[in-house]
Amino acid sequence: MSDNETYMYRCLQLAKPGAGYTAPNPLVGAVLVYDGRIIGEGYHQQYGQAHAEVNCINSVKDAEKDLITDSVLYVSLEPCAHHGKTPPCADLIIKHKIKNVVIGCRDPFAAVDGKGIEKLNAAGIHVTVGIAEEQCKLLNKRFFNFHTKQRPYIILKWAQTADCKMATADKRLHITNQFTNRLVHKWRSEEMGILVGTNTALQDDPELTNRLWSGNSPVRLVVDRYLRLPLTLKIFNQQQKTIIFNTVKQEQDGNILYFKIDDDKSIIQQIMNACFKENIISILVEGGAKLLQSFIDEGLWDEARIITNETMHIDNGLAAPKIADFTLVRRENIFTDRIDYFYNNLPL
Repeated sequence: MSDNETYMYRCLQLAKPGAGYTAPNPLVGAVLVYDGRIIGEGYHQQYGQAHAEVNCINSVKDAEKDLITDSVLYVSLEPCAHHGKTPPCADLIIKHKIKNVVIGCRDPFAAVDGKGIEKLNAAGIHVTVGIAEEQCKLLNKRFFNFHTKQRPYIILKWAQTADCKMATADKRLHITNQFTNRLVHKWRSEEMGILVGTNTALQDDPELTNRLWSGNSPVRLVVDRYLRLPLTLKIFNQQQKTIIFNTVKQEQDGNILYFKIDDDKSIIQQIMNACFKENIISILVEGGAKLLQSFIDEGLWDEARIITNETMHIDNGLAAPKIADFTLVRRENIFTDRIDYFYNNLPL
């Protein structure tokens, strides 16, 4: 492994703790290296706050500030060149007269997309692009998917019994164990939205938060075509931004947005379009079976995470969705539960 790759992998390592906090911005890490020694590190920690390059440069000790100019800056994603929530990072690099910048991959966001690199080159800075590029893109698969496909990154998730049932005919079924439940809440904290159908909301009355894990809870997304869900359900408690996809009205009620859709068009595609408009870059689809199968049938999904309780059989019940002809990429076991991970298309 080259020195450039070593430092870029460190950038990726630094960036990961930002998961669940930076969206809709990407995860980015930065490292400043002088004469083979790291003198500064940083990552993008929170949406709306300082970017990785700023935190990296600010981390340099006062006694070593004069080394910044002659150091090499490694950053996992192209520095921004536009004014967003924060000033352009490319300008900061130029201000500090850093002579060499190594970039993991180009930023697909239209406001950046090569403009940061062009600005650095125009300032006489030597720029290297494409170090550990595949890994850098994979880290930001949600961000890249959102800006290249104009839709959220879709993760399907469901729990099933050993005989592939999701529920009994008349009551909610607790399938997963307490440890897997905590993992699911971690997954929720990593995505911007969480989607359920009418029947799931009605029968389970879920809160759809990650109360068993730290971090931000996702935007609650609920399909309720004809607004038949009672307002006493937890999803209407105003404690979290909630979007109700329906055919009746377009209206804002505090933290709840009623988003009107056309009953004659694909509901799934309309949800995708609405989430793109609302800047929701990733969605965890948690049910029910019909909604999950709709995503599968339309081919609109990127990952599937299927939890199977290998000790539970109920014989008669609601059949789980069917996913076929896709490669299993990973499997793990948490006591009674087996988790299978699939990709529809390997990211990027």
